[in-house]
Amino acid sequence: MTPMKLSSSTTRALFPRGFGSLRTKVLILSLLGLACPRLFAAERSNINITGYVIDAQLDPAAHTLKATARVTFTATDTTSTAVFELHNALKVDSVVDAQNHPLSGERGANATISVALASPMSKGASTTCTFVYEGTLSGDEESPVEGLKVASIGDPISYLLYAGRWFPMTGYLTDRFTAEIHVQIPAGYRVAGSGSTGAPREVAGGLQQYNFNWTKPSFPGTIIAGKFNEPVAVAGSPNVRVYLTNAHKQSGAEFAQTATKEFDFFSETFGDPATRLLNVVELPDDTLPASWAPEIAAIAGARIADRNNYRLLANTIAHQWWGCMVSPATLNDAWITNGMSRYGELMYVEKVAGQTALQAAVTDISAGALAYDTIPLTSAGRLDPFSPQFQSMTLEKGAMVFHMLRWEIGDDNFQKTLRAIITQYGNKPMRTRDVEKVAEEQSQQQLTAFFAQWLDGTGAPQFADKYTVYRLGNNKGFRTIGEIGQDLDLFNMPVELRIETEGKTEDKRVDVVGTESEYVVDTFGRPRHIAIDPENWVLKNTSDLQVRVSILRGQQLVAQGDFPGALAEYQKALTANANSSLANYRIGELLFTQRNYQAAANAYRDALRGDDEPKWTEVWSHIALGKIFDVTGQRDRAVNEYRQAVQTNDNTQGAVNEARKYLEGPYKRPDTD
Repeated sequence: MTPMKLSSSTTRALFPRGFGSLRTKVLILSLLGLACPRLFAAERSNINITGYVIDAQLDPAAHTLKATARVTFTATDTTSTAVFELHNALKVDSVVDAQNHPLSGERGANATISVALASPMSKGASTTCTFVYEGTLSGDEESPVEGLKVASIGDPISYLLYAGRWFPMTGYLTDRFTAEIHVQIPAGYRVAGSGSTGAPREVAGGLQQYNFNWTKPSFPGTIIAGKFNEPVAVAGSPNVRVYLTNAHKQSGAEFAQTATKEFDFFSETFGDPATRLLNVVELPDDTLPASWAPEIAAIAGARIADRNNYRLLANTIAHQWWGCMVSPATLNDAWITNGMSRYGELMYVEKVAGQTALQAAVTDISAGALAYDTIPLTSAGRLDPFSPQFQSMTLEKGAMVFHMLRWEIGDDNFQKTLRAIITQYGNKPMRTRDVEKVAEEQSQQQLTAFFAQWLDGTGAPQFADKYTVYRLGNNKGFRTIGEIGQDLDLFNMPVELRIETEGKTEDKRVDVVGTESEYVVDTFGRPRHIAIDPENWVLKNTSDLQVRVSILRGQQLVAQGDFPGALAEYQKALTANANSSLANYRIGELLFTQRNYQAAANAYRDALRGDDEPKWTEVWSHIALGKIFDVTGQRDRAVNEYRQAVQTNDNTQGAVNEARKYLEGPYKRPDTD
C-alpha cells in the first residue's frame, strides 16, 4: 500500500528576534503546537483507539524509521472502514486484521489512511489491526503540522512527538490510550518514553532495545532518543532527572533544581501525579519549544540555557496533571487542560515572584484571551487545534477563566476545586459541565451565571466609574456614592473597588450586575483615587490591552510569514497609543528582518522616544541600532549604541551580555535569505 504524497510545500515558521512578555506568550502557545502553523484538517474518525503495541527501529545515520504497530480500537459507529492519521513520509507496507488477513487501504489528502475492514464493525465492537511501515524522517518532509518539524530522526537527537503522527492514531488530545513501545537504536543513545521498564538490553545487529509500557489510558506517544549524558538530579530527589547533550550539560544542575521545585509545587497544589517520575529531556531548537507526555517534559536546548524560561518549564510540567491525568472529552473542552496548565504556570510565578508578578502576567495573558475572542470557548472544537485562534482561546482565555473562578469562590475553595478535579477525573476525560459541578460542590456556590458568561459567551466588560463624594457631619469622614458602568448587559460578577484616601486604603467587593451598578462607601479620609479591579482579577477591555492585542496579532502574523498583515496590526497599536515603545519596537524588528535598515532604525528610535513600556525595549532598541550600524559599516556608531545598552544595566533575556559580545566584535548578518 503506497501512501499518496502531498505536493504542497511546507514553510518554516519564522519567529522574530524579540523579547519580553508578549514574545514569551507566543512561545508558550507552542506547547501543543506553534501559534503559527495549522494542523492539516483530518477526516472525522469513526474509531477510538484504546491501545498499542509498537516495535520501532530508529537509524539516526540514515534518518529512517521502521515500525510495526498493533492497534486495538473500538468503532464509534457502524462502519466498514477505519480511518487513521499517519505521517505522510511513512510508507505503509501492509495492514492485517486480528486473524492475519491482509486489508487494503488508501492514503487520503490529509495525512490519513482509510483501511477497508474484512467485515463491518457494529458500534461498540473492538478489533485489532497491525501496520507495518517505514520511511525517512529527517524533518524536512511534509509534516502533519504545516511548517513545523514534529518527527525527525538524526544526530544528536531524534524525536518522535505525539503530534508527529509517527504511528497510526486518531482523536488528537482527546482519545486516551495505553502503549507498549519497544525502541531499537544503535548503542550510544539514551531513549526517553512513558513507562520505562528498565535499562536497555543488547539485541542483534549491535542495537540496544529500550522498553516502555504505559498501562493507564493517557497520551504516551512521544519518544526522544539522544546522545545524552548521564541524567542530572538534585540530591535527595532522584525522581526528577534531566537529560542533556554536551551542548547544554553546563545547565543541568540548575535546570534540575528548577524542575524539582516546580514538580514539588504542583504536587502540593494539585495532588499526587500519576507517577512520581519526571524526565526533563532536551529537544533540538528546530522543533517545538516544549512538548509533554506522561513522565516527560521536553524543552528545546536554547530554552534550557535561558534562565528566564522557568515559566515555559512550569507550563510543560503542569501538563503532567492537566493533559496526562485529566484530558478534554472533546476539543470543545480543551480550555480545561490548556487553560489550567497555563494558570498553573502563573500560580508558580506568584509563588516565586509575588503578587505583583502575577498581576503583570495576568495583564499579559489577557491580551491573548481577547485576541481572537469571537466564538465561545465551548465551541473551540470547530477550530484547528494548531491555529492561533484555538491556542489563544484555550490557553489564554482558559487561564483567565480559572483566574476569575479563583476570585469568585476564594482561594481556599479554588484550591479544593483543583484537587477534587484531579481526584475525581484523574486518568479519564472531563467535560466543561464537570468543572462547573465540582466547583459548585467545593464552594457551595451557584456558578451557572459565571460559566455561562465566560464559556458560552464572548467579549469582556469595559468599566467606567462615576461618583460623588460627600462630607459627613460631626467629623465622621466621607461618603462616596458612585456607579460602575460597563457595556455587557448580561454581566454578573463581583468586582473589587479600591478607594485610596488621605489616610488608609479601603477595598470593597461590589456585585456588578448589568450595565449600571451603584455602590456606597464610607471612609474616614477624603477619597483621592478610586480604581476598579486594581489587581486584575477580571478579564476586561482597556485601551492599553487593545494595544497589546494588536501587537500580539502582529507577532503571530510575522510567525506565519504575513509581514504586511503584521505591519497593519502594529499600526493599529500605534493608532491606539502613538507613543507605544513596544509597537515601534515590533515594527523595527519586522523591518530589520526584511533588511529595510533605514526604516528599522527610525522605528527603533521611535521606541526609545516612546512610553518605555515595557522597560526592556530601551536596551534591545540600542542593541538593534548597533546591529544596523555594524551591517552598514558604521562601527563607531554601533559601539556607541552597545555602550548605551550596557549602561541601562537591564539584562532582560541576556541583553547586556549580548551588547558586550558585540562590543568585542561587530555583528555580522547571517548568510541566509
